Amino acid sequence: MTLKFKYKKVSLSEKIPLFGFSILRPIIPVQLLGGGEKINYEVLLDSGADTCVFDGSIGELLGLDVKAGTPMQFGGVQNATAGKAYLHTINLSLGGHRFAIPAIFSYDLSNKGYGILGQKGFFELFKVNFDYQKEEIEIKKAL
Repeated sequence: MTLKFKYKKVSLSEKIPLFGFSILRPIIPVQLLGGGEKINYEVLLDSGADTCVFDGSIGELLGLDVKAGTPMQFGGVQNATAGKAYLHTINLSLGGHRFAIPAIFSYDLSNKGYGILGQKGFFELFKVNFDYQKEEIEIKKAL
């Protein structure tokens, strides 16, 4: 299985030095599956993220009792208070291929952002090649 995706051009609200008004990000479309529900969702491939992270409302749409999951805390690059999250196993469909992955859901995220595919649950399953110059992402199933 080899899949190719184009980087997504994301508009910035104001001009930022070095970037201008837009930036390319490794954002790809996936389907999240759970409880008989399918959600088309855009996710950011984040090799610096430890886990796959989604907004709590996405978990609810999948039919999960989000807060019944295993409680966890998570943080980011900013020096901020750790957010509360709940671990669940969900199904991810990528290019028509389905995989069970661990993912955390949190109500401490912006529901206007993207989901995150991180090390545990994504990069451990796939070999990912980022080619910024070609604006292309290649994803292969790991052996």
